[in-house]
Amino acid sequence: MKRTLTYLGHLICATALLALSGIAAAQTYPAKPIRFIVPFPPGGGADVMARLLGPTLAEVLGQNVLVDNRPGAAGNIGVEIGVKSPPDGYTVIFAYSGTVAINPSLYSRLPFSASDFAPITWLALVPQIVVVHPSLPVRNIKELIAFAKAKPDELTYASAGSGAFNHMAGELFKMMSGVQIVHVPYKGGGPASLALLTGEVSMILGEPAGVLPHIRAGKLRALAVTSARRFPAMPDLPTVADTGLPGYEVISWNGVLAPAGTPQDIIAKLNAAFVKAIRAPQLRDKFLASGFEPVGSTPEEFGTHIRAETAKWAKVVKATGMKID
Repeated sequence: MKRTLTYLGHLICATALLALSGIAAAQTYPAKPIRFIVPFPPGGGADVMARLLGPTLAEVLGQNVLVDNRPGAAGNIGVEIGVKSPPDGYTVIFAYSGTVAINPSLYSRLPFSASDFAPITWLALVPQIVVVHPSLPVRNIKELIAFAKAKPDELTYASAGSGAFNHMAGELFKMMSGVQIVHVPYKGGGPASLALLTGEVSMILGEPAGVLPHIRAGKLRALAVTSARRFPAMPDLPTVADTGLPGYEVISWNGVLAPAGTPQDIIAKLNAAFVKAIRAPQLRDKFLASGFEPVGSTPEEFGTHIRAETAKWAKVVKATGMKID
C-alpha cells in the first residue's frame, strides 16, 4: 500500500512538473527562430506573401522568421514536412487553398489529413488574373473563348501543378465556356509564370504577385480577374463574368497552420502575432499592391472556412471527374 501511494505521489509530481514546464515554455515562447514552411518554390505568390510577411512578423514576435521553400506535388510535400515537425510552435506552414481544400478530393491518397494540422489564421484572399502571352491576338475573355473554339487544343495554359488552385480554375473555365485548352503543369507559380513569359504556353490564371510585375512591364497581357468584383490593385481590369463568361468566379486564399498538438497557448500567441502583422499599415499596403486582400481571423474561424471550402471544391472535383493517383 505504501509503495502504491509512493508511486502515485511520484506520478502526480511528474504530471505537475510537465504541466509547469508546458506553461513555462508558452510564457517564454518564442525563444528561437521560427521556420515558416512554404510548400512552393521561390517566385510564386505563396513565396512572395511569406517573404513580405516575414520581417514584420519577426518584429512582432521578437524572433527571426525563416522562410523554408519545400515545393512539390501541388504543395503536398511541404505540408507533409510541416505536419510531421515537432508541435512546439517553431514550425508553421503556409496554407494554400489548392493544397488544403482541393487536394483532399483530388488525390486518391494524401500524406496528411485535416486532423494533422491546427489552424492559426486566415491570411488573405487572392483572386487569379487571366493573363496571355502578347503574341496571342486576343484582348478580352470573349475573344479568348472565340479563339479557343476556333482552334481547339491549340492553346495551352500553365498551372502551379496538377491539382493546384489555378489548375482547377482553368478546368472550371474550360467546363463553363466549352473550350478545349491543354493544361501544362509546372512545379509552382514562379516556373509557370516564367513559361508564359518565354512563350512556352499561351496563358495562365495566375496569382497577382507572380504576374503583376510582368503585366506592368508590358511583357504579359491581362484580360480579366476571376473574382466577382474588380481587383483593387488593377481597378480598370474587368471580371471574367462581366466580359464573356457570366457566373464564373474563383478566388483562392492563404493562411497559416501548425502541426496538430501544438499547445493552445502557443497557437494563441501565433494567431495574435500574425493578425497584428498583416494589419500593420505598411504591410497591409504591400499586400494590396501585390494582389493580396488581408483578412486575419481566429483559429476557429479559419478552421470553419477550411471545412466549408473543402466541401465546396469536392463538388467541383466530382463534376469534372478529375483524380490524381
